[in-house]
Amino acid sequence: MRQLPLAVLAVVLLAGAALAQGTIATMRQGTPLDQNAAPRAIPSVVNSDVRQVRNWPEQPPVIPHQIDNYQIDLNANKCLTCHSRTAVEISQAPMVSVTHFQNREGQVLAAVTPRRFFCTQCHVPQLDVQPIVGNGFDDVDTVIQRGAP
Repeated sequence: MRQLPLAVLAVVLLAGAALAQGTIATMRQGTPLDQNAAPRAIPSVVNSDVRQVRNWPEQPPVIPHQIDNYQIDLNANKCLTCHSRTAVEISQAPMVSVTHFQNREGQVLAAVTPRRFFCTQCHVPQLDVQPIVGNGFDDVDTVIQRGAP
């Protein structure tokens, strides 16, 4: 049986000590493992219909409205009632990207390709919540403004 190197053991012990002192944020928020905390309220979905800024190039746009009870399956796609090429003039919703009309070989199709038919595979609604853990992510515009080192 191999023994852990001393450095790995030290990191594990320090992390365990920090967790025991409550200096690391966890989803259980200090509730012991043998107990159940009161459940949190279900957060509401952001329903502003305002386009969100993308954080990096090629990020799929997020859904700025509720999609509860939308049927998206082999038989129907509720999203396309507003976002299809023929519906955007009436709905004023943004049309799905032209990439959604291309098959794997790059051939342009008249309808959304089956591999892009299930919208919520890439696009997600946003919830009105604060992050559990802090985030130091910088979006692409911040990185460009800061300049290359």
